[in-house]
Amino acid sequence: MRNILLIAKREYLEQVRGRTFLITTILLPTVFLGVFYLSFLSGKNSGVGKHIAVACSDPALGAEIRTEILADTEAKAKVDLFDAEMPGMLMDSDRAKLVSEVNDKTIDGFLWVDVPANGPVVATYDAQTAGDFVTAERLQSALNQALLRRRLMQSGVAASAADALLKTVKVNTRQVKNGQEVTSNAVSSFYSAYIMALLLTMTTMIYGLNVGRSVIQEKTSRIFEVMLATVRPHEMLTGKLIGIGAVGLSQILIWVGAGGAFAASALGAQYLNGNLQIHISAFQIFLFAVYFLLGYTLNSALFAGLGATLETEQELQQYSPLAALPVWISFSMILLISSNPNSFWVVLASLFPPCTPIVMFLRMGSQMPPLWQIGASIGLMLLAIWAVLWFSTRLYRIGILMYGKRATLPEMMRWLRYS
Repeated sequence: MRNILLIAKREYLEQVRGRTFLITTILLPTVFLGVFYLSFLSGKNSGVGKHIAVACSDPALGAEIRTEILADTEAKAKVDLFDAEMPGMLMDSDRAKLVSEVNDKTIDGFLWVDVPANGPVVATYDAQTAGDFVTAERLQSALNQALLRRRLMQSGVAASAADALLKTVKVNTRQVKNGQEVTSNAVSSFYSAYIMALLLTMTTMIYGLNVGRSVIQEKTSRIFEVMLATVRPHEMLTGKLIGIGAVGLSQILIWVGAGGAFAASALGAQYLNGNLQIHISAFQIFLFAVYFLLGYTLNSALFAGLGATLETEQELQQYSPLAALPVWISFSMILLISSNPNSFWVVLASLFPPCTPIVMFLRMGSQMPPLWQIGASIGLMLLAIWAVLWFSTRLYRIGILMYGKRATLPEMMRWLRYS
């Protein structure tokens, strides 16, 4: 035990005193928070301030469409009514003129509405950019509102009654917890869980790969040959896992402390009580630490055994997609997880050990999973860690003393039998 603690202390101090620890501790959360804040602002300001022209074969309907677009105060759009060459009829020359204005960047786009005497209304939106779906949806909503109002009035409904019928109602969201209604914010809950899942992913991947790099560095420098005179291979591996894992926990505690200090400050209270709210419970923080330890141990045990079979860090980088694969699988299910967190495939993914930490936290953004599923996921992760450690320690014992070439799969199978 003394040897394990000495190795853990050495690994911990070596990592903490390095410049990389300081940079990642400060830079990593800053970059993530900056990215999320920018995405929040970009989503809020997307499709804002557009200069739109409305060309409609029915001038009265065109005026109503313009009124509906201007009624959307968030869009802050500038809307012009296009004067056709022949009132009540749109010609090809009118469309060519509008296309020319878009091409010359005089306007951002135009809504072309053809209202035939018999048949459905046909509408198209031409714009400078192909991906401005936010503006397209706003124009579609304005067009449908104006058409519905027009049809109500044509059916004999008074203008004031039509406006009352078309008045929108805001839906406030609440969540039922333990038989009680509590106010909830879907966006805030999603971002809270998403940030924690992403930080958990990055830390477990980074420190898991650090274990592999540390093994390769000591192997190529032949330090192992000296250390093996006083300690056993399993003591070296255990000490390395504990030491580097303690570095990750220290980093998380620093982030939690900094986050708590920010939340208690006047600036933090202003942000967290506004539109960008982030609520994280004490239970989520506890689970974050638990899943970090489990995810880190699983990744680091895998890369420790893998690092013992390799000769250079460049070779280790080729295997980094092994750590990224569960991340890709988990985040590819994000829409399904947020909309249906208790579906069969989501529950199955949350119980699959490599994906468990990420999927569990994404599920928490929509609904806290049942305690039995959390307990089952932890138990399955422990079982997976035991299996990976069983293989890795056997590869580690022989691989750290093998030099000259990358081990092949048949050779690694022989190492398992030798161990």
